[in-house]
Amino acid sequence: MSLLRINLHEHAGTIILNRPDKRNALNRSLLTALDEALDDLHLERKVRAVVLTGAGPAFCAGMDLAEMRETSLQNDAYAQWHADARQYLDLILKMWRFPKPLIAAVNGPAVAGGVGLLLACDIVLATADATFALTEPLRGIVAGMVSPLLAFRIGGGHAARLLLSAATIDAAEAKRIGLFHEVVHPDHLWPRAVEVAGQCARCAPEALLLTKQMLNETIGEHLPTLLSAGAAASAAARTTEAAAEGLAAFLEKRPPQWK
Repeated sequence: MSLLRINLHEHAGTIILNRPDKRNALNRSLLTALDEALDDLHLERKVRAVVLTGAGPAFCAGMDLAEMRETSLQNDAYAQWHADARQYLDLILKMWRFPKPLIAAVNGPAVAGGVGLLLACDIVLATADATFALTEPLRGIVAGMVSPLLAFRIGGGHAARLLLSAATIDAAEAKRIGLFHEVVHPDHLWPRAVEVAGQCARCAPEALLLTKQMLNETIGEHLPTLLSAGAAASAAARTTEAAAEGLAAFLEKRPPQWK
């Protein structure tokens, strides 16, 4: 089964994360496929905006914790943590700088690293049953690259609450604090995303590109530096005893025993 499905509809290209049995968790292969899909849709001239959504009941459950656990048992784990953090950082930066509008269609829970995907998009639509959670502290790890994006989107106060409590919030609360721009009925999510893509398609591509560059180079000018620092923090956190215990506890379906 392909890790991604890509559909073209009028002026919209849709990328569907396609690991429904794993709640679309992000392993290395899926991250590579997503990076390549963005390159392909960048070159597709008739595509004027890109919709990102998930197959099945979840948008994205974050990083594949089973793959992370396997890495922790390898002799070269530290080097692999660095490479993994770099791969995710490069994808987030590619999305951030993508020359066409990116529209997240959040069809269910968005968790941890999956949150980074929607935060890297320009417009976020969600179903009423979509939830949002940054669960990294519950696993002994750090949301290093999501944190700067989160603070950029909704401000430091809301970001601190979500990052330090690992709370799960519903779609209504996510919309209230500015994480979701619209909340729609599940049956209307993809049609509405295509409709928004059509609104973007009415605009001159050059104007949209320059607008995104302007936003990146003014209010977002320090974000790449903050994301790089976050990648280092994320990689370092994965080497700790807390991370080993948190990942083991999650996979063994038991509460973690913190020291």
